[in-house]
Amino acid sequence: MRFAFMHDLFDIQNMTATLIDGKKVSKTLQEEIAAEVAAHVAAGGKKPHLAAILVGEDGASRTYVNAKVKACEQVGFDSTLVKLDAAISEQELLQVVADINENPAIDGLIVQLPLPRHIDVAKVTDKIKPEKDVDGFTPANVGRMTLGWPAYVAATPFGIVELLKRYEVETSGKHCVVIGRSHIVGSPMSILMARNAYPGNCTVTLTHSRTQGLADICRTADILIVALGKAEFVTADMVKPGAVVIDVGIHRIEDASRKSGFRLLGDVKFDEVAEKAAAITPVPGGVGPMTIASLLYNTLLAAKGAVYGAK
Repeated sequence: MRFAFMHDLFDIQNMTATLIDGKKVSKTLQEEIAAEVAAHVAAGGKKPHLAAILVGEDGASRTYVNAKVKACEQVGFDSTLVKLDAAISEQELLQVVADINENPAIDGLIVQLPLPRHIDVAKVTDKIKPEKDVDGFTPANVGRMTLGWPAYVAATPFGIVELLKRYEVETSGKHCVVIGRSHIVGSPMSILMARNAYPGNCTVTLTHSRTQGLADICRTADILIVALGKAEFVTADMVKPGAVVIDVGIHRIEDASRKSGFRLLGDVKFDEVAEKAAAITPVPGGVGPMTIASLLYNTLLAAKGAVYGAK
């Protein structure tokens, strides 16, 4: 197994795994996007334009959206932030989505989740035009990805695939175990890792809350992707020596010893698993930073008509 960033090998406190650094890869990817945008505009193309809809005043959602807007500026995109009151009706929100769908100046549209409980997320997602669905959530894009057609791949799965590629992780013929079957991470990851491409060509086992003998299955994994949503669920005794471990989880745990008052943990017990794995993503700084870079990449594809053709 070869890694493109072998200088990230670390052995602090006997940890010998290669650290898969999502912050570094995200920065590199955003620099590449910025260069491509500059070349596209210099050749007479329009700046990519991303619109984000934020409903309500959820603090975490506001932080995420602001980070996305800032990232747009940094890579040379135009951006529009539409802030709506939490009391907005479902029909009114659907009309806002429809208006953006028909705006030729806007290439990509995201609706920040979660939405208020009175709004059906599926209805809103289905209303977004597939060619502007840079989150990769609409049935059209999920279906295209499943068929191996050009598609906007959801940000987290795209980010994981990009990390595996940038670190030159061998996937062909390997056994990949995915823990978690969500439509946002687990299910698409199982499809991407099984496809006839790189990264891919794995034999994939998709596990979930009803899986029997989960620990035994995990111990057979060459590549273990954990998107379960339970803090430090995967321990060293569940991991095959030399496995590549991708931790998708993120949990805020109260910690009075920290200035912030909390610490972040993943779905994997990092300290002990890092001693056994060949490579591992940290939390924070692993999969998380890749999500915004993935969103920007999809918006660039949309602006260039690379998935659904020129407008």
